[in-house]
Amino acid sequence: MKVMVTGGCGFMGSDFVRNAVKKGYNVVVIDKLTYAGDERRISEIREKIRLYKIDISHYKELKEIIFNEKPDIIVHYAAETHVDKSILLPDKFIYTNIVGTFNLLQACRDFLKDFLFIHISTDEVYGELPKDRDIKFKETDPLMPNSPYSASKASADHIVNSFVKTYKFPAIILRASNNYGPWQHPEKLIPLTIARVLLNKKVPVYGDGKQVRTWLFVNDFTIAIFKVIENGRIGEVYNIGSDEEKENIEVVKKILKLLGKNEDLIEFTSDRPGHDLRYALDTEKAYKHLGWKAETSFEEGLRRTINWYVENKEWLLEKLMEAEEFKSKILKYYSRLN
Repeated sequence: MKVMVTGGCGFMGSDFVRNAVKKGYNVVVIDKLTYAGDERRISEIREKIRLYKIDISHYKELKEIIFNEKPDIIVHYAAETHVDKSILLPDKFIYTNIVGTFNLLQACRDFLKDFLFIHISTDEVYGELPKDRDIKFKETDPLMPNSPYSASKASADHIVNSFVKTYKFPAIILRASNNYGPWQHPEKLIPLTIARVLLNKKVPVYGDGKQVRTWLFVNDFTIAIFKVIENGRIGEVYNIGSDEEKENIEVVKKILKLLGKNEDLIEFTSDRPGHDLRYALDTEKAYKHLGWKAETSFEEGLRRTINWYVENKEWLLEKLMEAEEFKSKILKYYSRLN
């Protein structure tokens, strides 16, 4: 069976690619190879896949690949994902996340038959939850995004759903909570914290650090996609998350403790504009339909993640240089807004 993975050199996409090859799938990867994409993530199976370096917002190139490869399954990870970047550079998110998704849907509709399209979305499309109420987002809740990133992903969700309803397009949408694990770019909280702690540098924390996120080990999410391929129902949306709700400051303190550092490395900074307070997903539907639930505890997943970054410090610090330059710009921008 042939599976095409957009964004297959990214953090989450590469985890699926590596596992799909191990399972015997014929794998085709599409990736623009921006700063967030890295062929080293798939180096161990590079000779077993076909990789196309293209931008999915360019329809002509995309349709030729779809026509020639004719995949049985498309797993659509490709997206701009960094919320801070979406605040400073929202146009990039419109082109990739909205136009790119539309192009992919259109090419599949024009050139494929008997296929499955899995669209990777995010819990951020729902907006924010209050901290003082024990409620979680369900798949039927309205989409109320609060950042250019989440708005672009919500738009893509609506476009996918419109194709399902209008054209009977065979798609399934997965809304994921915060993934973490090996190979994640240090623009994100966990690898950024690990990198700065390893260098004995201050760790920037937005606002008071009390924002709550639900953390899901990346391989647990990959397993969910294989469950969708086996048992998913066309036209459905599935929340894919864990019960591991943590305040950002709690996550940072946990990393400091595991690396034997003091909390005086924490540095509170100007908060992100429109910073959502809490995300949490009700995953009962995924358990009932797919037989899936998160298996990796945050304690275990974080230890495995830290160990990987310590063993791959050279890669981490190389990527940190890219992240640090932007982080400096965005912190100055937020301080002016506040």
